[in-house]
Amino acid sequence: MKRLFLFLLLMAALAGLAAAAGCSTAPMEAGLVLGDLSAGNGPSMLKRLTGRPQREGISWTVDGRKNSGDLYLPAEKAKVGLVLVPGAAKDGKDDARLVALAQTLARARFLVLVPDIAGMRAQEVSSADRQPIADAIHFLDTERRVPGLGIAAISYADVPAILAALDQPKVDFVLSVGGLYDLTAVITFFTTGNYRDGPGQPWTQAIPNAYGKWVFVKANARRLDDSGDRALLSAIAERKLADLTAPVDDLTAKLAPQGKSVMALLNNDDPAKVPDLIAALPPRIKAEIAGMDLAPRDLSQLKAKLFLIHGRDDRIIPWTESAALARMAPRADLTLLDNLAHADLKPGNAADSYALWRVVSHLLAERDQLTDRRP
Repeated sequence: MKRLFLFLLLMAALAGLAAAAGCSTAPMEAGLVLGDLSAGNGPSMLKRLTGRPQREGISWTVDGRKNSGDLYLPAEKAKVGLVLVPGAAKDGKDDARLVALAQTLARARFLVLVPDIAGMRAQEVSSADRQPIADAIHFLDTERRVPGLGIAAISYADVPAILAALDQPKVDFVLSVGGLYDLTAVITFFTTGNYRDGPGQPWTQAIPNAYGKWVFVKANARRLDDSGDRALLSAIAERKLADLTAPVDDLTAKLAPQGKSVMALLNNDDPAKVPDLIAALPPRIKAEIAGMDLAPRDLSQLKAKLFLIHGRDDRIIPWTESAALARMAPRADLTLLDNLAHADLKPGNAADSYALWRVVSHLLAERDQLTDRRP
């Protein structure tokens, strides 16, 4: 920790010298950003050197669709606009960790817009979430006229973020942390613990975090036709998310065929059976799986550059998902960390700290290039 503090102090000094000399400050700023992420709401060098961002609630309409969210305005003039997608959390845009991240990004002179997405607050990530994200990009482009546009998303939210980038070609970059590419592969992992290190490779066994599969149940319970099964699966998911060891036999015993098909998938431990078990799911769940699956899509038209960060120790979405996405996207910068868990963006060991510093440096350099490119 002492070494990290000295490193960040050095970065602050170099940032000042670079700014005075008219050189790029992105590498030095990256150290300050990481220090602020590590500090959370506590003091940091970045907080000392920058004014507190202003947070204001706003609303906007695109083609008759009403949207709302929070806009974080840097104390200095913003360089680039950024839509920060809230994760699947009940607090949504008001989640304390998200607010802290938005403030850090605003201190780095991003004009940050966090849309209020009802499905995210209900922990029901959907491909339909691409629309409010695209609408937020439209707002920043037409109303704020920022010189560059980006999207930042964590975990499952990377799919609607990338779909929004396909819908809005003006998106210059997407930052994804712990994201996914092939939903069938992800379902295979969180149900059986198996994943592949590339196409045609043998299965690798790991111990998945059961949290992932119960989020899947919660997100899809409302897509069953049987109202009784919808209520039962929602209750099962709520009980398990509160306590992963909680018994649910009293609830599963009451399930009708559609609910049983979901539980059959969750209880399976054979990766070879997963495709058939998915095929046996209720139609609306299968449709949503197809909508949230990037693997069958042609990503060659994706103009945005992808900054992909993933932990090799991720037990919800395996790191191989970001690796697969990097292979298929036209422009991608993949950073793999040893100790990220799922999406805890804080400096860890020396190697991870350097890797995070590198990708944040590249992101800030992209910010500066976009600022120079457009009037």
